[in-house]
Order: sequence, then C-alpha cells, then structure tokens
Amino acid sequence: MAGEKRRGQEQPFRFTVLGPVRAWRDEEQLNTGSPQQKALLAALLLRGGRTATAPELVDAVWGEAPPEAAVSALRTYASRLRKAFAPHSDVLVSESGGYAVQVGMGALDTDVAESLAAEAEKARNSGDPVRARELIGQALALWDGEPLANVPGPHAETQRTRLSEWRLVLIETGLDLDLELGHHMDVVSELTALTATHPLRERLRELLMLALYRSGRQAEALAVYKDTRELLAEDLGVDPCAELSELHQRILQADAELAAPVDARASAGLVFVRPAQLPATVADFTGRVSFVKELSDQLATAEGHVMAVSAVAGIGGVGKTTLAVHVAHAARHNFPDGQLYVDLQGAGPVPAEPEAVLGAFLRALGVPDTAIPDGVEERAALYRSTLDNRRVLTLLDNARDAAQVRPLLPGTEGCAALITSRIRMVDLESAHLVDLDVMSPEEALVLFTRIVGEERVAAERDAAMDVVAACGFLPLAIRIAASRLAARRTWTVTTLAHKLGNERRRLDELRAGDLAVRATFQLGYGQLEPQQARAFRLLGLADGPDISLAAAAAVLDMDPFDTEEFLEALVDTSLLESAAPGRYRYHDLVRLYARDCAERDQSVADREAAMSRLLDFYLATAARVYALERPGDRLVDHLSPTGQAGLDFAHQDAALDWLFTESDCLLACAQQSASGTTLRRAADLLAAAVDLAESGANSARFEAVASAVSKAADAAGDPYAGGRARFLLAKVLELANRFDEADAEAQRALMLGNAAQDRVPVGRALTERGIIALGQKRFEDAETHFLQAIETYRAMQDAPCEASALCGLSRVHVEMGRTASAVELARQGTEIYASLGRTLRLANGKYSLGLALSGADQPAEALEEFSEALALFRESRQPLWEAMTHQRLAEVRLALDNSASAAQHAEQALALRGFGGEWRRAIVLTLLGKALMNLGQGGRAQACWREALSLHERLGASEADEVRELLAPTVAA
Repeated sequence: MAGEKRRGQEQPFRFTVLGPVRAWRDEEQLNTGSPQQKALLAALLLRGGRTATAPELVDAVWGEAPPEAAVSALRTYASRLRKAFAPHSDVLVSESGGYAVQVGMGALDTDVAESLAAEAEKARNSGDPVRARELIGQALALWDGEPLANVPGPHAETQRTRLSEWRLVLIETGLDLDLELGHHMDVVSELTALTATHPLRERLRELLMLALYRSGRQAEALAVYKDTRELLAEDLGVDPCAELSELHQRILQADAELAAPVDARASAGLVFVRPAQLPATVADFTGRVSFVKELSDQLATAEGHVMAVSAVAGIGGVGKTTLAVHVAHAARHNFPDGQLYVDLQGAGPVPAEPEAVLGAFLRALGVPDTAIPDGVEERAALYRSTLDNRRVLTLLDNARDAAQVRPLLPGTEGCAALITSRIRMVDLESAHLVDLDVMSPEEALVLFTRIVGEERVAAERDAAMDVVAACGFLPLAIRIAASRLAARRTWTVTTLAHKLGNERRRLDELRAGDLAVRATFQLGYGQLEPQQARAFRLLGLADGPDISLAAAAAVLDMDPFDTEEFLEALVDTSLLESAAPGRYRYHDLVRLYARDCAERDQSVADREAAMSRLLDFYLATAARVYALERPGDRLVDHLSPTGQAGLDFAHQDAALDWLFTESDCLLACAQQSASGTTLRRAADLLAAAVDLAESGANSARFEAVASAVSKAADAAGDPYAGGRARFLLAKVLELANRFDEADAEAQRALMLGNAAQDRVPVGRALTERGIIALGQKRFEDAETHFLQAIETYRAMQDAPCEASALCGLSRVHVEMGRTASAVELARQGTEIYASLGRTLRLANGKYSLGLALSGADQPAEALEEFSEALALFRESRQPLWEAMTHQRLAEVRLALDNSASAAQHAEQALALRGFGGEWRRAIVLTLLGKALMNLGQGGRAQACWREALSLHERLGASEADEVRELLAPTVAA
C-alpha cells in the first residue's frame, strides 16, 4: 500500500543517492543531517516506498554493532527529517513501528535512471539506436561521483556496490551502442581507460577489441586478447569467456561482418546512413529508349556478383546528366543502401579534387570528420571499406578524365558507378562505354511538345520541327527554347522559329560541338535585362565552386538586396543554380559561356575591377576574422588597403563559421588573383586566412595556393608578395613536419622580406625558423632565430607576435635544460596573451607554459595549463592543436604514473588522426604503448610500437631508435 501511495503522490521534492545523499524542496537544498541520518534516509528511499521495520533500519545503519540507544536514535533522526520536510509531514510516515518515505514519481534519481534505461532498451529493440544512446547518456549523467558518498553502514555499502555495478553496465551498454553507431574511433580512448580501471571485466575488453579492429588497428585488437588471456590465467586461473574467444577468432579471420553492422549503418544518424543524393529526374524525360535499356541492363549486373561501371560520353548539352539521373532513379531498387552524387566540374578551370569528393562521400555515408584521414589513397581505402557488403550506386557527373574518377570507384561487388563526361574514357578499365549523340528528330519533337503543350505544337508542327532542328537536336537547347515559348503565351511556335532563324551565326554554332552549348545558352542570355546580363557575365569570372550573396554583391558593386533580385532572376532562367539559401553556382559549362560573354561584352577594366572588389571583400572580411581570433596582432595593420568594408561578426563563432564555409572560394580567389596589381592582396588574403592552414582542415589546398602565389611573385619580381607568401608556405610545411622544405621557404621569406623592407615576413620567418630548428633539435640555432624574432617584433610594437617568439624561446630553453628561464619566458608570453582576452593565442601561450612547467618538474601546474589550453583550442576549432595538447597531457600523466589517463589522452590524440601527419601519429603511438605496458597490456603496447617504428622508418625519423629500444626486450625474449 505504501508503494501505491508513493506512485501516485505529487510533492515538490527531489532526492539523490547516485552521489551524495541530498534532498531539495523546489530549488532549495535541505539539510539531511549527520551521516547516520543520511544513512536512514537512503535506506528508506531505496526501499521503493515500502515500510522498513525498526530492526531492519538498525541493521542497515549500524550493522552487527548498534549502539544501545539505536532505536531511540532512529526516532530522533526521523523527527529531524520530518522537520526538514515541513510542512509536508507526509513525506516520512510511521507505519507499524517502522518508517517509509513517500515521494512522487521521478523524485528519486535512481527511479529516473531506471526509467531512462528502460526507454533506451525499448528504443534499441525498435531499431532506433541513436535515441537509445541519448537515453543511456541521460541516465549516466545522473551519477555525481560515488553513490551514497560518505554514508556509513552495511546497507549503504551494499547499495553502493550495486549502484556502481549498475553504472558500469550502463556504460557498457552505451559503448556498445556507440559501436553500433560507428563511433569506434571515438570510444577507444574511453575503453582504454576503463579496461585499465577494471582489468578483469571481460565485456569491456571485448568492446575494446571490436573498437580497435574497426579503427583499422587489428594488431592492437589481437594484442588485447593476448593481454587478457595472460591476466586471467595469472589472477584467476581461468581462460577468457567464450564471447571474447569467439571475437578473437573472428578478428583473426577478418570476418567482414565485424567491420560494419547493418543496423549501425542504417541508423538515423551518425554512421552508415543511406544517402539519397540523386538530383530530381525531369518529369518530361523523353526518348533515349535504347540508351536507358543498355545502361539499366549494365547496372543490373551489379546486383548479383560484380561492380558495374558505365561511362556516358558526349558533347555539352547533349543530355548526359539528364539520362544518367533518369537511369539512376530507375535502378534505385537495385541499390537499397543508397545513392551518391557529385558534380566533378570536369569542364571548368578547377575540377573537383578526388580527395575532397571522397571526404564528402564519407561524410554522406556517416563517417565522422575525425575518422576521415588525409590523402587520396587513405580516403579511397576507407571509402571502399565503408561500402564493403553494401549495394550503393555512385553517379559521378561531369568527370574530367579517368584519373579523376578512379579513386571514386567503389571497387566492391554489388556496387555500381555511373559516369558522365565530355570525353570518352577508353582508359577506364572494365568500364562499359556509352557514346551519347543528339536526339533523333522524333524524340526532339516529343520533348519540345511535352514542355510547350500538345495543342500549340499540333497547330504548327512544321514550325516546331524547324525549332528543334535549329537547336541542333541538342536536349538542353531544345529545353531552353521550349521553356521560352511556354512562358510567353502570346508567342506562336512560328514566332520562336523566326527568332531562331534570324540568329544564323548562332544556328551555325549549334551544329558544331561545344559551340552548340554556347549557342544554346545564348538563347537564355539574350532575354536578360541589361543589369541581369551584366551580373551573369561578371559573376562567372570567379573561380570558386559557388558564391555567397555577400561576395556576389561585392563583385557587382551593388547592395545585397538588389543583388539577390538579379541572382534569383538568373536562377529563374536556369542560367544560375541556387546551391543553398544565400549561395549560388554556375554549371561549369554555363560559367565558361558567362566568361565568353564577359570577354566579348565587358571591358578589361570592368572585369579586373569586379575581381578586385571580390578580392577586397574576402581580404577585408578575413582580416576581421583574424582580428577577432588574434586581438592586438599587428598583421591587420600591415595588410593592403581595401575598397570593401567586409562583413561584421557578432561573435567569434560566427566569424569562424564564415571562414571555414568560404574556404574553397577564398583560396580560389587568392590563386586567381596572383598576378598584376592584385598579387600583393592575394598574398595578404592568405596571411589573414592562416587559420585555414593552422587548423589542419585545409592545409593541402592552402599549401597549393601559397605555392602558386609564391611562384607568381617570383615571376613578377615582387619581394613584398613573395616574402609574405613564402612565410605562409613555410608555416604550412612546418605544421606538416616537413622541416627541410619549410626551412628553405622560411629562408627565402626572410631574404625577400628584407629586400622589400617588410618586417611582417621577416619576423614570422624568423619565428618559423626557430620552430623548425627546435623540431630538428638544433637548439642553439633555434635560440638565435627566436631572439632575432623578438627584437623584430618589439621594433614593430607587435606584442602578440613577441609573445609567440617568447613562448618559442621558452621551448628551446626547456630542451637545453634551462627550465627556470623557460618558465619565466612562457609566463611573459602568456601574460601578454592574457591581457588581450580569451583567444586562440592564449591557448598557445598556456600550451607553451605547460611544456615549461613540465620540464621544470611541476606536473600539477603543467596539467592545469594544458587543460585550459585544450578548452581554448576547442573553442577556436583547432583540431591539430587539440591533438598536440592531448599528447602533452598524456606525457604528463605518464610521468605522474597515471597510465590509464595517459592512455586515454593518447587515444584522443589518435582520434584526431587526420591532423598532424604520420610523424606525430608515430610519436603518440609510442606514448600510448608506454602507458599500455604500465597497465599490463604488453601485447597491445608492442603492437603500437611496431606501427610507430614502421612509420618512423618510412619517414627516416631519428625517433625510430627509441622505439627499437622499447621493442628490444621483446625481441630478446
């Protein structure tokens, strides 16, 4: 009966036992009294509203040795609790000489946790692991340290053990769901720490093995089993459980079912989603019957046993994309695991890079950003692995050549690729080639009729045939011509035929290859108002993959409202596409046509002015982002003046959103502007956007553009632009640990900066040379470079850069054993940064101070600095620096004999493996191995060291000797 009261009663109370025993009335925390009084309250709360007799409560609070006045003490405790609960005296009730606590539903944290766990189980059973994982996370969040903290008595001890075990079970369930959702790389760190804390818990070992295996670390996964078997034999004299042994065998056999569970990849959320990226098929698709059958039959062969590859070739405007999209939609049922699509921009000046496309495909398939490696080969391998045992259709539209396509092919049976291109891919192995020609006259007329309407065409059939013939039977030309007519009810078909007939030069061009496409686009272009036509021409000059409304307004020198009006008019005419709200793009062939129009109809001065305004917009806005990230940095005072104000940002997050969203367009603009009067501003744009390199997210593209600007500066004999571009090139090379190349570029930057009397590249090149010399263990050279940099920055009154050099010099002093001066230098630098606010550079200062304190044998202080640096790096979206800080935290934790925490930080660094290169990965693997060896996981430690040694040997790194020494005892044994 008491339980029934409890379930139905509503009171303003909350109670917790999953941590300290506490009580709240609304938002007021109540005094629950002495430890024994808390023990009484906990015992009653955990009985689920049932009455406990006095002897039961005495035994719960004091066990076998109660005081003589135990029952009297219970009454006193009960009385005090009633006073605390007043005026709700019915919370604690007396029944039959005992007591019961009556609370409302959801008032006790254990009840809430049970409810959440039950909901999670239902969600999982119903096929929603994402929701299940969220609910488990909410349940675990209710624990606040040790359950029943500091509560005495045998009952509390028993309950503490039970609740702690329950928490572990929930953690295991959550981690199992994480694996089901494909977060294998993210959970390795937590599982490593948990297995260190609970070494005999085989379920955790099983989850760790699976997470490592799915992360491509098979040797470590097998080593975990070896370590577990040895530990169980030594401590308990037993073998691993059947589940663990079975998993070991499946990993040895590389069981394909372990790699990607079907349920996980199909889950709504985060891992293998079913992409459905195909563009909409046109409702009036016409003809092409033989081609549709040929391609459909070829794609159907993938259903049973092989990967099907079909390549459709033809001139622009012939309808390759329309046909491919139609066939792909018709074949969707053969590819139940999804369809991918990309426009490879093969006809444009900057075709899509396979590495970038693979990154987009992997994200579309649910692979987290942190799990996507750098480099085409690694991404292609992960892409093929992700598609293994799946049936996915990939539509690669507008390919440049076979070399662009090869890394994007699935490579596994059951999958298929459908490719369109202007060229015939005779060098694409095993591809089924289809040459698409113009439509037949009958098909062309049917297409025209479907768009214009049967009634209008039937009355003027001969005129309609004249129109489609004038269009050269090209589908795109026909579609544009028919759409013009359909939108003009006062025109007859003959009117349109006469208009096309009057454009004899254009009609001649329609019959000649690519000229047909330009002539077809001219049909739409000729209908534009003068200002619309100007917008069409000028916007086509920019090289970026798309353009934002704000950037377009700068190009056109108009306000955003009018600009949007013109852009939307171009979208209506199909001469422009709206890629997303506020973003616009050209089909690459339309862009070429727009540029032809600009060259014909716009003066050189107009074209150069438009591109200059775009460059100014990007430079002014990037400078504002830089200033927000680095307050007080004098670089912004030394950038070229601009004629555009740029965008304002309310906060740092908005600024970083803009920078990373615009990265491709911004870098394209810098590369395109690397000549003539815009060369220096192109170099300055890269300098203002250096976050794109430092974050590690856009390093490869940044390097390519910096290299192009450097070469352009050399060709122009411009030391100003050359010095700035080359110090940036040195920066991105140094971040990739390519020290020799970086130093060569820094020396050139220094020489050019001095020649131009430009102290910006001089100071920064000296700083880079200091960092490079430090990385190469040339400590005296590093000290010289940093001292010269400090002198340069002081002359410039550039305090933040001076702080950077001070912090660099501090790291040199650490390596030279001058720890006292190292700490002092790092503190000076950090104080400068701190005076400027909570920024990215303050994180750099705290990182350097942490290194100095660690070198000075002050690990506790070092941990504090590194932890604060880590939080700041996350705020500034600097995954490379996050990884480096996790590495340092692991080093300090290892020195403090906290190997479990060291291993966890090392794993978190590895989870950001796309940043920092192979050398840094090898360093972190060596560190992880040391932590694992201390934790008694020798087999896995050796697996880490073997991989690290392989990486160091491939790179020719001196650190290989240390790893060989670590492995030597194993080899000797």
